Amino acid sequence: MKILFVCLGNICRSPTAEGVLRSLCSNSEIDWEIDSAGTSGHHIGERADERMRSHARKRGYSLESLSRKFDPHKDFEGFDKIIVMDEPNLRDIKNLDLKKKYSSKIELMTKYCTKFEASKVPDPYYGGAKGFEVVLDIVEDACRGIIKVHT
Repeated sequence: MKILFVCLGNICRSPTAEGVLRSLCSNSEIDWEIDSAGTSGHHIGERADERMRSHARKRGYSLESLSRKFDPHKDFEGFDKIIVMDEPNLRDIKNLDLKKKYSSKIELMTKYCTKFEASKVPDPYYGGAKGFEVVLDIVEDACRGIIKVHT
């Protein structure tokens, strides 16, 4: 299984999902390819937001990836699932699928939640510490759901 997580800047939500799923898969000896990307290229080459990394570290997760922009020429073909954090990014990714060839691969992250009822993984960038914790809560729940559905 090859999974790509997508948010806007690829510095908070999608690298968190990448790090959490990578950790859960490692602990369960699941060998999946996991990556993340952004619909915007504003943070290409940057590490995840320090606040997000700090909150993730407290829960035992390491966020090591560098931000990159979603590449429709490679990512649609290269991944089995493209999992986005919210409706605007879902729309943006679907709009890049000009021939609507990959629509079955594109899903909302919250589809996999089992504990939390959430319509999106909210962007914590402009908020306080609680926002980063909410992201982790939703992402942990959804990542466990992804493993449950796909193993």
